[in-house]
Amino acid sequence: MPANLPPQYFKAEEEYKSAKTLPEKIAALEAMMAVMPHHKGTDKLRAQHTRHLSQLREQLESGGKGKRPSIYHIEKQGAAQTILVGPPNAGKSSILASLTHAAPHIADYPYTTAQPEIGMMPYRDIQIQIIDLPPTEGDVRKLPFYNLLRTADALVFVVDASGEPDAEVLLLVEELADGKVFTPLFGSGDLPVGGVRARALVALNKADSADAPAAAGKVREAVTDRIRVVAVSARDGTGIEALKDEIYGVVEIVRVYTKVPGKKADLGTPFVLARGSTVMDLAREIHRDFAEGFRFARIWGSGRFDGQSVERDHVLEDGDIIELHL
Repeated sequence: MPANLPPQYFKAEEEYKSAKTLPEKIAALEAMMAVMPHHKGTDKLRAQHTRHLSQLREQLESGGKGKRPSIYHIEKQGAAQTILVGPPNAGKSSILASLTHAAPHIADYPYTTAQPEIGMMPYRDIQIQIIDLPPTEGDVRKLPFYNLLRTADALVFVVDASGEPDAEVLLLVEELADGKVFTPLFGSGDLPVGGVRARALVALNKADSADAPAAAGKVREAVTDRIRVVAVSARDGTGIEALKDEIYGVVEIVRVYTKVPGKKADLGTPFVLARGSTVMDLAREIHRDFAEGFRFARIWGSGRFDGQSVERDHVLEDGDIIELHL
């Protein structure tokens, strides 16, 4: 059976052939597989690409040498992974320290972050991973942490209110788009081959400076209403709690608690699901048997009344308590 591959496949294949870095090769190969039709004629080709993609990812994780793992291969931990992105001396390390219990090296000169710094941000009863990357400049596809920019749950653009933050944000957005990482400024239309969508928000640092109010207005005008802007000060803590709220909102997750019939709800450790998940998604997350044996559920929270019976396609809201009946 012929493969009948679409034109987008061959375009991605050309990008793969011209790719010079492992992240570029991985992105192009992922794009080839994404547009490849599913039928018998492509089974063998898909299997080959799957094996090759696995090999490339292993090379990336090992630094391309088959030895120790790359410092830029960072496993997601906690409920979500968020990346701090920005130009030199914007205050990313200070914000990381304010959000988490991490103790990164902080100085008043640029390029003090030479490798990723990682911290866990406590938020209500979950933890969100925050990663501070070295400055993002130029062709992002050539950066060793390019794959992190593509796969993170959200990007936080950190810019300095005392500089030209509106221009810096737009430059970051443009550089990411050139690397096929598209923020909400580019709308919700079809992506080019190999492109990925990135959730994003802006942390305007040094909110305690005299320039901050005017700078915040310029940044909000630059990003219109498509990216949220939070004015913060890592120095005195202004806006840090608001930034935590915005990070939780932008990663688009919900916390859902479970309850055994006849017993109190387990409010210790929630299940964390993507926003828009249903009761059946929760059942699958708990165990495959729960999904297969599902009859109905009762809900406390987003139902019209406590203990309301809901079907498998009911969309869950943050803080819902669910009692599954099998």
